[in-house]
Amino acid sequence: MTLNVTTNRFQRQSDLIPAERLSQLTATVIGVGAIGRQVALQLAAIGTPRIQLIDFDRVESTNITTQGYRGQDLGQAKVDATARSIQELDESIQVTVTPDRYRATLPVGEAVFCCVDSISARAAIWRSASSHCQLFVDGRMLGEVIRVLSVAAHNADNHYESTLFHQSEAQTGRCTAQSTIYTANIAAGLMLHQFTRWLRMLPLDRNITVSLLASELILGPDPSPEM
Repeated sequence: MTLNVTTNRFQRQSDLIPAERLSQLTATVIGVGAIGRQVALQLAAIGTPRIQLIDFDRVESTNITTQGYRGQDLGQAKVDATARSIQELDESIQVTVTPDRYRATLPVGEAVFCCVDSISARAAIWRSASSHCQLFVDGRMLGEVIRVLSVAAHNADNHYESTLFHQSEAQTGRCTAQSTIYTANIAAGLMLHQFTRWLRMLPLDRNITVSLLASELILGPDPSPEM
């Protein structure tokens, strides 16, 4: 089926996403697992012109149910499989892949989405990437609990750093050890919402916690920092 190129496919989001500002940006997604893959696909769907993907992992069978990968992706590098899916959405998007762990020497885009599954990795990424980007959004997930933290470049307080507690204080197991595709999609949507707020120069929700099981949303400091 051929797309109707005479129709602007972004017209229904034009009041929510400033196309001109978006066109000038590169978005970096560090970790393309449960949350990160959904972030990358949503970035592509809204028309982000340049997307950088960083992840060392390969697609396993459990990633099909929890991360939205396809059978044909098994054994492939996650960055390569996600890049192909992005190109299927929009072949004009420039996708840069790094099939390796994030390293401080890697350049990043103006917006960085941190989607890794350990506190120590988040801390290392924050220390090196935060001074090189204009927006930093961190997505965390455990079971049906989501936490999204957002920092704009002009925000000089230590709110985000206070969430980078020592790895020994974290709950046992990786965040992705208890995950579902629907929770990952919601988490990614919340992260993209902060991105579009930033594009519109609106205040960010610096700390969002959502418990799907309890049908509860909290804005502000999380009384239970173990995530």
